[in-house]
Amino acid sequence: MKYVVLLYDGMADYPVPALGGKTPMMAAEKPNLDYLAQRAEVGLVRTVAPGLKPGSDVANMSVMGFDPAEYYTGRSPLEAASIGIDMKPTDVSLRCNLVTLSEDSKPYEEKTIEDYCADDISTEEAAELIKAVDSALGNSTFRFYAGVSYRHCLIWSNGTTDLGSLTPPHDITGKVITDHLPAHKNAAALLDMMKKSYDILKDHPVNLARKANGRRPANSIWLWGEGTRPSFPPFEELFGIKGGVVSAVDLIKGIGGCAKMEVACVEGATGYLDTNFEGKARAALDLLERNDLAYVHFEAPDECGHRNEPENKVRSIELIDERVLPILFEGLKKYDDYKIMVLPDHPTPIVTRTHASDPVPYLIYHKNGETEGVATINEETAEETGRFIDFGPSLMPHFLNNK
Repeated sequence: MKYVVLLYDGMADYPVPALGGKTPMMAAEKPNLDYLAQRAEVGLVRTVAPGLKPGSDVANMSVMGFDPAEYYTGRSPLEAASIGIDMKPTDVSLRCNLVTLSEDSKPYEEKTIEDYCADDISTEEAAELIKAVDSALGNSTFRFYAGVSYRHCLIWSNGTTDLGSLTPPHDITGKVITDHLPAHKNAAALLDMMKKSYDILKDHPVNLARKANGRRPANSIWLWGEGTRPSFPPFEELFGIKGGVVSAVDLIKGIGGCAKMEVACVEGATGYLDTNFEGKARAALDLLERNDLAYVHFEAPDECGHRNEPENKVRSIELIDERVLPILFEGLKKYDDYKIMVLPDHPTPIVTRTHASDPVPYLIYHKNGETEGVATINEETAEETGRFIDFGPSLMPHFLNNK
């Protein structure tokens, strides 16, 4: 038996006025996904437990079968693991976004965050900027490490997670940052570095070139997502099968790495609409040559939700349908039996531009156990089935063991 999980990050949504009151799942042309839905178990699952902040970290851990209440130690440490940082027990890791702040004469504290990802800055450009920040601000206590695109990492030696509330930048795009800056006394050094980074980056050659080409500058760092070194059991130990992960983002790669799953590297995987969809599909099939399960993560729907891009969010769902599913269907033909599970990790509603904790639609297709499903899968049709899984981490064992 082979297993494939297709995780459409942030795909679930609320009705969008720009889409005629439909959600992106309703508006998208997705014949291949609906082919599965018509022959699959369909329902809703709560991937974010009450009391937890809705995010791709806890939601994907939940979908993978790891209870965040037991194993979650913070978002950034998972990304640090993917980058290859060997955290000490006394280290604290923080996500370091490269963001675009308003270029005006106002003090740093009164600027507006114009883009949480600096126009989806390239990994190569970002590496130069993070190197400049580390050269100016790094020391024996604080070290900066480059990741992918706008997503990077700060390691704080002998740090603390008692930092008050650190706001994710994608939650406040378009807002003045005054009330969202680190305010706790223990975070004073973090705020100081954020402020200093603006002077380091605003006239950096990379940003001058970006502005000359009509792109937003990555003119500040933004620190959040603090946590300590994670520790949870290997996926194989928990479920008795070998698994692998395909993703463009360090967070998902980090979860996979911490779970001792094989982590694929796909050239051209960006986490947005321009990602290498075919390469990710082929990487999943390659993983199945050596593993029992492939967990394939697509970041694009989430990014489109954060950016208030309803048409692009619809298109992201369609692109997966057009460019990934046919390759998987063809490649899976050689196996006597297989199962496919498709779901979002959480909603990223266009109207709010941030994550929500509502239950999300899922489908489980079994080649040798087809059943009557729904004509098309979306938030409404999944709810109408009356099938509901309240504890997210129970979904994976249900998927693996359900006959």
